[in-house]
Amino acid sequence: MEHTIFTIEEENLACIFDTNSRDTLINSINAALPDFNEPELKEIADNILRKLNDITDSEFSALIFSPAYFNDDDEQEV
Repeated sequence: MEHTIFTIEEENLACIFDTNSRDTLINSINAALPDFNEPELKEIADNILRKLNDITDSEFSALIFSPAYFNDDDEQEV
């Protein structure tokens, strides 16, 4: 399995939740979904949930969640 299975947007969103376990992250995102008002945000969350359901706990534990930061002027990752 590749280290990066999530897009930058997915990883950034996941990072606002507890990423200590796959189940905790799934439950946290599911609990927050009703509060997501933007369709794009809901789509990103749904993609995360789909990917989390497609991997094992062992695969999840090998992932490193780290938010990416961008320079607003040129949208380059810094």
